[in-house]
Amino acid sequence: MVKRLIISGRVQGVCYRYSMTREAETLGITGWVRNRRDGSVEATVAGNDAAIEAIIAWAHTGPPSAEVASVKVYDASGSFGCFEQWPTV
Repeated sequence: MVKRLIISGRVQGVCYRYSMTREAETLGITGWVRNRRDGSVEATVAGNDAAIEAIIAWAHTGPPSAEVASVKVYDASGSFGCFEQWPTV
């Protein structure tokens, strides 16, 4: 399963990308995460159904200093070897 997430709220400057990377690695998820210039965070996550559901649930809360307002989830495609932090777009 591959999903694209757009997370909005106070999600930049709070270690959201770093924390998501750690969570994804723990869950065995591959893909990427990056900040967007509009203040949101975007991620594409790939893995088994249970792991994807777990990272989506985590995304609704994020790290302790984040204030997540919404998480939009879209179907996506792709194959990734690891989980990476990408540059801001």
